[in-house]
Amino acid sequence: MAMNLEEIKKMIKEALPDALVDIQDLAGDGNHYSATISSSKFKGISKIEQHKLVYNSLKGKMGNELHALAIKTKERNG
Repeated sequence: MAMNLEEIKKMIKEALPDALVDIQDLAGDGNHYSATISSSKFKGISKIEQHKLVYNSLKGKMGNELHALAIKTKERNG
């Protein structure tokens, strides 16, 4: 079963409470998403580590309920 946009956003916000999260359904099929996440938790860590934080927030659903998620992360002040 596919995940919806709001479920993805909720899981990311639970792990990164200060995050600004923008998610797009790329194909309209509920399986291919793009997410832009801005969080102060990204400050001082590599893009790889930032992406790991996002993937970890999805608690193993990536590759299962969530087929594809393109991630763009940004540091946020505050």
